[in-house]
Amino acid sequence: MTGMRFVQIARGGLLYDDWLIEVGKKISENHPAYPREGRIKGQNTWRCTECHGWDYKGKSGAYAKGIHYTGITGIRSYENRDPAEIVTILKNETHAFGDMLSEKDFDALALFISNGQVDVDRYIDRRTRKSKGDIANGGRIYLSTCTGCHGTDGKEITFYSGKSPEYLGTVANKNPWETLHKIRWGHPGAPMISLVFLDLKDQLDVVTFCQSLPQY
Repeated sequence: MTGMRFVQIARGGLLYDDWLIEVGKKISENHPAYPREGRIKGQNTWRCTECHGWDYKGKSGAYAKGIHYTGITGIRSYENRDPAEIVTILKNETHAFGDMLSEKDFDALALFISNGQVDVDRYIDRRTRKSKGDIANGGRIYLSTCTGCHGTDGKEITFYSGKSPEYLGTVANKNPWETLHKIRWGHPGAPMISLVFLDLKDQLDVVTFCQSLPQY
């Protein structure tokens, strides 16, 4: 894989997470294809993750029930498909991106869908939500790479400002699929580095260590 192609896939991973932040777009209304019975409102209904899931399995995965259920399929069947074919689908009326994404962004998102996703059920137990990694190796990587922002206990950043703060340990246990995605690709609009240059095993080890951090 060339360096430029790698950069495109990494960009696609960020766009899949939250393309609105990446392109600086704000939308107040629901996505036109978002189900009327859906429980999420406004801008978040436009995120790829909201319908297709952090595990890329949509209605067949972690979003098979609960507040994020939409009944929409995932993107797993598009792994290793022709990116040009995926771009055509992304440009259809259902996705309704219009001119909000550039040609480069369409290409990057398609490359991610084709070449960047993994079958998370091979690495994260769906019932227990536990990552099948090595906590010691994950701790070594975390302490040398992640503490500058998240702190040694993962509590330097909270992801929810309500009565019950969500720290890194909280999110890693609640949604390990999201945690793995962000470890691999970074966080949109933030200086969080992508660790996709590490082996997938190392990335999973980091998830495992994050699950050992304080949740409250």
